[in-house]
Amino acid sequence: LQHYGMMNLSGLYYVNSRHRSGSPQDTNRTQLKSTKRTMRRFATLGGLLLAGNTGIAVAFAPQTSHGRTNVSTQLDAAKHSDNQLAGAASLALAAALVLSPMAAFADGQTKEFKLPPIDYSDKQRCALNSSKMGQANAARDKLYDLRECKLSGVNGQEFDLSGVIMSKTDLSKANFREAQFSKGYLRDSNFEEADFTNAIVDRATFKGSSLKGTIFSNAVLTATSFEGADVENADFTDAYIGDFDIRNLCKNPTLKGENPLTGADTRLSANCGPGR
Repeated sequence: LQHYGMMNLSGLYYVNSRHRSGSPQDTNRTQLKSTKRTMRRFATLGGLLLAGNTGIAVAFAPQTSHGRTNVSTQLDAAKHSDNQLAGAASLALAAALVLSPMAAFADGQTKEFKLPPIDYSDKQRCALNSSKMGQANAARDKLYDLRECKLSGVNGQEFDLSGVIMSKTDLSKANFREAQFSKGYLRDSNFEEADFTNAIVDRATFKGSSLKGTIFSNAVLTATSFEGADVENADFTDAYIGDFDIRNLCKNPTLKGENPLTGADTRLSANCGPGR
C-alpha cells in the first residue's frame, strides 16, 4: 500500500506515500509511470463502475517531504490523457452493456430450481401471510413455503405473496384480487377458478399448474411462464403480457374455451387471434 497508494473507485483517487529519496523531478517521473500503469490496469473496472456516474476520474498530486507539491506539466498532461482513457473505456463498456443483444433471463423463464425440503414441523407453515418488506425483490425474513398446503377458497385479496413457493398446493377458487406474486414459484398446483383480477404476477412460473377457469383480468403478467400449465377457460382480458410471453402463451394447446364466470373467450382474451 505504501507504493501503490489508496484507491477509491467512486472517483479513482490516489494518495501516494512519501518518497524517502530522489529529486522532485525523479519523483514526478516515477509517479507518472506508476499512475499510467495503474490507470490502464483499472480503466476497464473503473469504466464499469463509472458507467452511470457523471463524474470523471481524478488523480491528486503526490505528497513529498515538503508537503503537497504543484503538479508538473508532464504529470498533468498524463493525467488528462489517462482520464480520457478511463472515460472512453466507461462509454464503450456502458454501450456494450446497454446495447448487448443478450436476453435477460427472468425468474419466470428459469428452467430448474433447487428447493429445500419441506419443514413439516412448522405447524403455522400453511397460513397465508402478507409480506411487509416490499414486493419488488420478494424480500422476506424467512422462506415462505406453501407447498402441499390445502388453501381452497382462501381470501388473499391485496396480499403481498411475493417470493412464495407453491407446489402441489390447492388454491382453487381463491381470491387473489390485487395481490402481488412477484418471483413466485407457483408450479404443479391447483388454481382452478381462482381470481387474479388486478394482481401483479410478474417473473413467476405456473409450470404444470391447473388454471382452468382462472381469471387474470387486468393483471400484470410480465416475464411469467405458463409453460405446461392448463389454461383452458381462463380469462386474460386486458392483462398486461409482454410480446415474448404472449407468443409462448399462444402456443399453449390448452388456450381455448370460455370462462364460465365472465364469458370471455380464452384465446381471444389473450390476444391470440388468427396468425398468432
